[in-house]
Amino acid sequence: MTAAGPAPDPTPPAHPAPRPDPHPREVSSALLDLLDLRAADASGQAAAFEGDTRAHPGGHVFGGQVMGQAVVAVGRTVPEGRRIHSMYSYFLAPGAPDVPIRFEVDDLRDGGSFSVRRVLASQEGRTILAMTASFQEQQDGLEHQTRAPAAPSPEDLPTTAEVLAGIDHPVARYWATQRPIDIRHVTDPIYLRPDGSGSESQMLWMRMVSPVEADPLVHDAILAFASDYTPFEPILRRQGLSWVTPGLRMATINHAIWWHRHVEMNEWLLYVQRSPSAAGGRGLTEGNVFDRAGDLVATIVQEGMIRVKPTA
Repeated sequence: MTAAGPAPDPTPPAHPAPRPDPHPREVSSALLDLLDLRAADASGQAAAFEGDTRAHPGGHVFGGQVMGQAVVAVGRTVPEGRRIHSMYSYFLAPGAPDVPIRFEVDDLRDGGSFSVRRVLASQEGRTILAMTASFQEQQDGLEHQTRAPAAPSPEDLPTTAEVLAGIDHPVARYWATQRPIDIRHVTDPIYLRPDGSGSESQMLWMRMVSPVEADPLVHDAILAFASDYTPFEPILRRQGLSWVTPGLRMATINHAIWWHRHVEMNEWLLYVQRSPSAAGGRGLTEGNVFDRAGDLVATIVQEGMIRVKPTA
């Protein structure tokens, strides 16, 4: 039996008490849960899996989540020892945040050292993403690479929470405390105001907000997940826009990644991005990802729909 406390105030508060911000370990663990797919009835496919969903600001499923889950799905069907080296995704429809996603994998090829898979992600029979991915055994060969540009250390840069301190808005709170990826901009962030320089490029550091223990396939999937947070930003910079520009509408059309080397997402990665073109309501961005030693880890290209509708 517990002791009685003071009588409750019958007058409800004008505003509900805000939910406490989740601990970074909880946020990282939640991402691992999303990437932990369940086996499903294959129904004639090579393999099938099911994954959970989570709402993203705007009410839809984050595209990076679907890509990360798709990487896990195809990766579970290849011979042991083969790791993803490239993938190409088409985003066909927004994902609903309250419906599980089904991933149906087709086995296209298993060669002497390469495997190719295709996966369709769907919700209630509606395809939302199509991905083709290729895997390779570890092999020796010719080597050269672009080296990382000079950049300040991530420890010397403000966190997103510090940049957005004092901003009372649900989206700002999500960016600051609920993203599983710690993003620290080298170039001034454009969350709330545009970059007046008209620059076509930007740099940022990224890693998990809290270290995770996961197999290599999951780290590859987390890179796919993280790569989808900021590709629109070089376009916005070039156009003198910010994330909060009135009437701004954006959606990913396609997204490609080439893994040159594999790293753990617990370590800092430098993401260098630029936008060479915007035309016809579409914008293109290119990105290079480097590890802390300056080695080129991945190349990323994304095309998206981007429009600014006039506001009354």
